Amino acid sequence: MQTPPRLTGRGQPGGPLALGLILSLLAAPAAALPPAPAAFCEIYSEAPACRAGTLSCDLCHTSPPARNPYGASLEAALDGLDLPSPLDEGSFLGALPEAAKAIEAEDSDGDGVPNGEEIYGGSPPGDGDVVPLYDACDEATAALASQAPKGWNVCGYDPVYVLKKLNLDFCGRSPALADVRAFEALVDEGGDWQAALDGALDACLKSPYWIGQDGALWSLANEKIVPAQAVKSGENAGGIPLGDYEDDYQLFAYTQSGDRDARELLTAQYFVQQDKAAPTQFEIFTRTPVEDFQARGFGGAQLVHPDQRAGMLTTRWFLVSNTMFTSVPRTSAAQAYRAYLGYNIAQMEGLHSVPGEPVDYDTKDVTRGECAVCHATLDPLTYPFSRYDGLGGGEGGGAQGALQGGGAGLINPDGTFNIPIATYTPDRLDRFTAVDGEKVADTPEAGLLLGQPVANLLEWAQVAANSDDFARRTVRDYWRLLMGADPTPAQSAEFDALWRAFKTDHDYRVERLLHALISTEAYGVP
Repeated sequence: MQTPPRLTGRGQPGGPLALGLILSLLAAPAAALPPAPAAFCEIYSEAPACRAGTLSCDLCHTSPPARNPYGASLEAALDGLDLPSPLDEGSFLGALPEAAKAIEAEDSDGDGVPNGEEIYGGSPPGDGDVVPLYDACDEATAALASQAPKGWNVCGYDPVYVLKKLNLDFCGRSPALADVRAFEALVDEGGDWQAALDGALDACLKSPYWIGQDGALWSLANEKIVPAQAVKSGENAGGIPLGDYEDDYQLFAYTQSGDRDARELLTAQYFVQQDKAAPTQFEIFTRTPVEDFQARGFGGAQLVHPDQRAGMLTTRWFLVSNTMFTSVPRTSAAQAYRAYLGYNIAQMEGLHSVPGEPVDYDTKDVTRGECAVCHATLDPLTYPFSRYDGLGGGEGGGAQGALQGGGAGLINPDGTFNIPIATYTPDRLDRFTAVDGEKVADTPEAGLLLGQPVANLLEWAQVAANSDDFARRTVRDYWRLLMGADPTPAQSAEFDALWRAFKTDHDYRVERLLHALISTEAYGVP
């Protein structure tokens, strides 16, 4: 078997190595085999993509089921083994190691680099335009670089470069020339420049540029919140005010700053108000829907009771913009899986098929072969979201009157809210039987996430927040923000160490993570 080559940290070798649909070979029709990514990573556990947890379908495919050159080579290797036809999942998984190892020395895509070396080097063995990038700094070059007067050390960690970079990244400005000169003297004299860098970072992490409204943290949240001003309520409301996403941004900024547990992004049962004049100041509040309606009006109220809240997964904005009118809200589950765990089911990522699934509770024909391969994972992910309303839907669940009337008349005599908008409604699926069939009312609330049973969305959030996938996704978010790209193969070991430390040494505190990140070679080499 090939061994991992030495690689440079400069440049991106064309995206992460990917896997998803491997093959349904021999005489069988093409179909997906969701366990293939895990099986591949048992063979190539040190491959950069396996270490980073980012596998999709293009290792073997151009557009599934069409195979690229590596997929064709793997098919031929499997075809040479004594396997049943059509090929079943168990036989495929048992034969995959032998077939993959048999073609490691081949150059399937004709780019001059053997398949095994490409897999370990992080370049796709089925794409002839991409090859691994090898270490550009030999010992002589490194020695010259380290001695360059007042120049960047391009072969090693450069503290002065890091001082300037972190000020730009976290404060949004260059450091003062006097501060740079003083820091250079500290480095030259062998002083504690690491402590000086940590102090500079601490100051920047409290800056409006980093934590304030529309600052770096707010920008980082865009992909998770997906704001749309046209349907925003509250300040600067749009033409169809459905909900206000500022609560989402403020909760994100709060959980990602200070000495706070980032997992509360998914588990918080509170909201926060950020002081725009003093952006590091947050006020936590926990109000019932009626109390919040009375305090902020219908346009700003959060309508899920605190006992049923799961952080960003149950905000009014998330529910109205993802669940909307659907009974079985697959879009909500898919967005949560993508935004917080890093898996895009549409690209065949993160598949964990559940035996007996999917069940076509809402008559959407999800049991068809080409659909079932993803829905066997997606639907069990979705069931815990099914008791949360978005914009009503079904019989008697219209939201138009509530929206037009500003919520007037929707408080029951007992003080509870009677509104099918962005709230937890245990029997909500009963409203959809006339639309989606009687069976939709049988949709369970319990589901599975990452192979683990969950009884409801609160458990879904806990399992997600404690997973390796959440830690990887969180660290990857900051890596992309600060490096401008995913980790290169040469950086995979540092990335792997960071997300593992985020769960342990950093105790899920983002600011501790960032202190470790600016100390990496990936951040500190110009």
